[in-house]
Amino acid sequence: MKISEQWLREWVQPEVSTAQLVEQLTMAGLEVDAVEPAAPAFNGIVVGAVTDLVAHPNADKLRVCTVDAGGAEPLQIVCGAPNVHVGMKAPVALIGAVLPGDFKIKKSKLRGVESNGMLCSARELGLSEDHAGLMPLPAAAVPGTDIREYLQLDDQLIEVDLTPNRGDCLSVSGVAREVGVLNRVDLTPVATAAVEATIADEFAVSIEAPVDCPRYVGRVIRGVDAQAATPLWMQERLRRAGLRSLGPLVDVTNYVLLELGQPMHAFDLGKLSGGIVVRKAQAGETLELLNGSTIELQPEALVIADRQGPLALAGIMGGEQSACSDATRDVFLESAFFAPQPIAGRARRYGLHTDSSHRFERGVDPNLQRIALERATRLLLDMCGGQPGPVVECCCTEQLPSRPQITLRRERIRLLLGLEIADADIEAILGRLGMQLSATAAGWEVVAPSFRFDMAIEADLIEEIGRVYGYARLPTNRPLSRFAIGELPEVRLPLTRLQQVLIDRGYQEAITFTFVDPAFQSALDPQRVPVALANPISADLSVMRTTLWPGLVKALAYNRKRQQARVRLFETGLRFIDVGEGLPAQDARLGGAVCGGTIGEQWGQKARNVDFFDAKADVEALLAAGGQVQRYRFVAAEHPALHPGQSARIDCDGEPVGWLGLLHPAIEKQLDLDTHIYVFELALSALQSARVPSFAELSKFPAIRRDLAVVVNESISAQQVEDCIREYAGTLLRELTLFDVYRGQGIADGCKSLAFGLILQDFSRTLIDSDVDASVSGIVAGLAGKLSATLRV
Repeated sequence: MKISEQWLREWVQPEVSTAQLVEQLTMAGLEVDAVEPAAPAFNGIVVGAVTDLVAHPNADKLRVCTVDAGGAEPLQIVCGAPNVHVGMKAPVALIGAVLPGDFKIKKSKLRGVESNGMLCSARELGLSEDHAGLMPLPAAAVPGTDIREYLQLDDQLIEVDLTPNRGDCLSVSGVAREVGVLNRVDLTPVATAAVEATIADEFAVSIEAPVDCPRYVGRVIRGVDAQAATPLWMQERLRRAGLRSLGPLVDVTNYVLLELGQPMHAFDLGKLSGGIVVRKAQAGETLELLNGSTIELQPEALVIADRQGPLALAGIMGGEQSACSDATRDVFLESAFFAPQPIAGRARRYGLHTDSSHRFERGVDPNLQRIALERATRLLLDMCGGQPGPVVECCCTEQLPSRPQITLRRERIRLLLGLEIADADIEAILGRLGMQLSATAAGWEVVAPSFRFDMAIEADLIEEIGRVYGYARLPTNRPLSRFAIGELPEVRLPLTRLQQVLIDRGYQEAITFTFVDPAFQSALDPQRVPVALANPISADLSVMRTTLWPGLVKALAYNRKRQQARVRLFETGLRFIDVGEGLPAQDARLGGAVCGGTIGEQWGQKARNVDFFDAKADVEALLAAGGQVQRYRFVAAEHPALHPGQSARIDCDGEPVGWLGLLHPAIEKQLDLDTHIYVFELALSALQSARVPSFAELSKFPAIRRDLAVVVNESISAQQVEDCIREYAGTLLRELTLFDVYRGQGIADGCKSLAFGLILQDFSRTLIDSDVDASVSGIVAGLAGKLSATLRV
């Protein structure tokens, strides 16, 4: 929010410089982002009055003006502006003047006619982008007056970045209140005395949604001149706040918004019918807004309506149908209080964000509406004339925000701030902040003012005391505490160990949104209904993920489309499962996605793209980190997001803990990628379960190796064969390695050959051939009986 320092100092005048004022605001929590001049540097520009005007002899679009610039003699200036006319007053740059951009004005000839200066537009002075014509000045402007002095352009614009809890400072009066508190200076508020009604005309008001709108105030004003000029001082204040002048009826409501922080709206009374009703939208209703868009109103939307239908989206934007125009003669001026909670997020649902919604979402003083209406009425009458009717107010007092009584303890202040502050200072600080105090034995009972929505608990009050007292004055003390070393169970593998395993294998860690696109989420996990967000950031981030794959796959695709040929990503995070009642269930997962070559480009090996078994090897490395790889099994199974035939469910002691596989072709086509993507995801609780290291004796006797090739049916997995070998090998087997898989000549159709290397060893003696032969014979017999395997010869 931008604030004119001159305007601010009309409300409060502390004896501090601009730099000191900026530092005070920042240190008090109202961070100043920037300070910039109200107008760029220029000089030699004064008020000029056009006293005569003739056509240029050599140019159809130019005219020769005689201009009174306050000097002894009038100036002859050639001008091409379409709005120049006799009697007009406008800025004139004299010979020697310097305009923004270091543009110097010199005596010149335009098409053979001498020109002794330049009549200026607002754009040429750097005051706006308007260059359709000269910048008109009021008729009362005295020729020869320096334009910087006349427009009070030697001003600074202070841009304040407010946190969401300080909606009370979204106005000049709010910031002035803070400045007054910090400097112990009284405010000089503007006059907001009640404007006496001169006509009896009223327009009925009723509220059907009192929870959303507890108070609505309005007034009829007849006979206004909508084509009256907005005073230059008001136009300048609006400009310095970043708003354009749109005519007196709109300018007044915008001005009061900036000055007092109360959003307002002016309806064309001639376009209204049957009275104002504040209600919820009805099914099928639409509304054309002031920005030209037409929206279909949702049932929970709050609207301002009359007998014919919706007129405005309450607290957000007015409607085009009831908007004021140059032909407007009678207006209905409204000022309402909308509760922050019901309004919050509604503007974003329609793709809107307005000055009104910004304030109502953060909280507007519920006692400000009548004050703002009286202020706007006085300004409107002074600018446009007219006859005001009586104020009409509809209020549901029981729905207005309550002002809680907060207990404040001296001892708590000392503990949180680290110093003793005198009672008198505390009472002075809170009193200047508008708090009502009553003393107790332990401290005070405090009631916050109606404009402070952020005052709810004792810590809020202590924060106010600290920031006004001065954060720089608070002592710096090292905390005194006893530290205890937390337990680190040996049976729990640190997350960093798992992360390091993947990093060592060429992966990079990714962090993606927990909010995902509902369509993509459904494609990857159609079996679960995701938790929908009540107030999503955007439509494509409107549900909570049930798997880490949506974010990982999107991140991989993003990198792939930016010429990253080899991408390996992993993420650790939560997934959210809807359990019906209450909050969704959460559990931590570790997921990964990989595509491209197995290794980077080099000369020593032939290039090869990653396949299922490469991804499986990465998962096995994770499982091995806990020292319990024997507990896990890869079970051939189908998953809707994975390619049939290239997917596996990962079980731990027979319980599913994760999935691994190639992304389904339909999803790859949706991503428009030219490569295969392999993904995996496992429960972090299973991966972090580790075996406690224990001593195992090493045999001093030699080991013997036997190779065993067996032919099994194609449907039998190598894991099944390995489990069978271990079952029948007895106690002599130390290592078992699959070193060959063969299909082809000599092997029957529908079968495959698996070759294993067996390492046999005893702890008490050297094995002889008969020992080994007996063990191998038992294995062969077990394979034949259990898996119908035959020995390959």
